[in-house]
Amino acid sequence: MTQRVNFLLIALFSMLLAACSSSQQGRYAMEHDAAPLRKPTELEMQDAIVTPVVKSASASRPYEVRGKRYTPMLDETGYAEEGIASWYGRKFHNYHTSNGEVYDMFAMTAAHKTLPLPSFARVTNLDNGKSVIVRVNDRGPFHEDRIIDLSYSAAYKLGYYRQGTARVKVEAVTLANSAPRLSYIQVAAGSTLANVEALAFQLRQQYHVPTNIVEKDGIYRLRLGPIKDAAEAQAVLEKLKQNQFQNAFLLYSE
Repeated sequence: MTQRVNFLLIALFSMLLAACSSSQQGRYAMEHDAAPLRKPTELEMQDAIVTPVVKSASASRPYEVRGKRYTPMLDETGYAEEGIASWYGRKFHNYHTSNGEVYDMFAMTAAHKTLPLPSFARVTNLDNGKSVIVRVNDRGPFHEDRIIDLSYSAAYKLGYYRQGTARVKVEAVTLANSAPRLSYIQVAAGSTLANVEALAFQLRQQYHVPTNIVEKDGIYRLRLGPIKDAAEAQAVLEKLKQNQFQNAFLLYSE
């Protein structure tokens, strides 16, 4: 009987240790972050579209991490800062961000310690001049030498996904200071230029919008545009989808 009690106590103690160990691992399944197993698509590397947003009340409250207190901005207008950017990927993919959205490492998003959530920012790589517009929807990075954490797609577009960090300039973007962008619609792609040109002629006659053909790696991509009015671009896209071009999608000028 005594041996049985001792065995049960040992088993119970082992279960408690396992539970403690599991809780210490935290909310993430991966212990260390890693890059995804594929590169972002052309569509995934488009800048975030600046839209009207409702700021998260819960994400606007002061908070504390590792003994340091942070006070989020109530108005990001005019914010600009230079420093080090990093990126985060698979470890955090599909987990909730600080404002309740779901993190997607292939979306144009970012984490910032004090910018309002959500908000938008232009991030420029100071070493190569490349820039992206991201939607800020998370808190971090909580390292003294870093000012912003970008999604994998954003870091890929800025050209620093291999080295992990880069010197950047971060500037808040609002509806008031965001430049209007031209719309394009990618309709089709093929390896035979003559066929793509014939389709371009047909679509120009049918939809009365300009066309352009972009070649990359031996593939010719047919796009309608530029279209200045966003509503018109959306209307043309819907017509294309109804007329056998179900895979057509919108693109925007840089």
